[in-house]
Amino acid sequence: MNRVKNICSFMSNNIAVLIIVFSVIAFFYPKGFSWATNYTELFLGAAMFGMGLTIKAKDFRIVFTRPKELFAGCVLQYTVMPIAAFLLAKAFQLTPDLALGVILVGCCPGGTASNVITYVAGGDVPLSVGMTIVSTLLAPVCTPLLVYALAGSWVEVSIFAMMISVVKVVLVPVLTGILIYRIFPKQIDYIRDLLPLVSVAAIVMIISGIVGTNAEKIVTCGALVMLVVALHNGVGLLLGTGAAKILKMDERKVTAIGIEVGMQNSGLAISLATANFAANPFATLPGAIFSVWHNISGTIYAGIRNRRTIKRSQKSEEAAVEA
Repeated sequence: MNRVKNICSFMSNNIAVLIIVFSVIAFFYPKGFSWATNYTELFLGAAMFGMGLTIKAKDFRIVFTRPKELFAGCVLQYTVMPIAAFLLAKAFQLTPDLALGVILVGCCPGGTASNVITYVAGGDVPLSVGMTIVSTLLAPVCTPLLVYALAGSWVEVSIFAMMISVVKVVLVPVLTGILIYRIFPKQIDYIRDLLPLVSVAAIVMIISGIVGTNAEKIVTCGALVMLVVALHNGVGLLLGTGAAKILKMDERKVTAIGIEVGMQNSGLAISLATANFAANPFATLPGAIFSVWHNISGTIYAGIRNRRTIKRSQKSEEAAVEA
């Protein structure tokens, strides 16, 4: 059992590497993975269900104990990334498909990967988990409205259809997972360390399927999308961090908010593009590339923040000794 737990932990901590490896394989052997796009909603639902199973009652207490930080994080989540996506789409004069894909990513809630990256970075993990939960629960309303407002000038957007999609692939699986944990807490706790494997496998299959299906498109416009995605993600990390500092939060909270704002649930963006914008096939591409990139950049960001935290601790200890 311990060996299985170690494997699951290794895969969770190295999800960026797994995504890159399988994406490369899917690029050169698309037939082996393109079938996965037919089950995008199922895979994302499985990932969200796994997230729901890990949520405990105490995780919701943060809503009442840290309302300021949670409110700030969610406001930044649903303003910085959507607006940045819109401005980047305009600045780079993206085609309607790619503009829609970038905006979809920007309008999605935070992803569960942000919780892992926050832990690695030495940030406030409970705050990160709380922001992910709240932004996810707000997604059925916030995401469709923002996509309608920002992407409406490029493509026709059905708010109601998108709301139904978000409820199906996010809200229902998460709430089901929470309910099952409430009914069978001991049984779920016994397999808790294995649950991240479900989300990791689901996300890897979603991205590999999109890469396999869009292999030719990646060749033609992959460099441009990569540039826009990197800028989008970087803006989120920097502005999220900067805003938290302006609000005079402590360093652990600054780290958590910076990561939460910059890392999106790009799997949801892919699912929404597949389910609601079949006439815009390129719209899935930004989400797939973002899924790869934000795990890499998030890990780099975590390393930088962690080193700063260690240096501050060392300086504080030295000052205490001198005093």
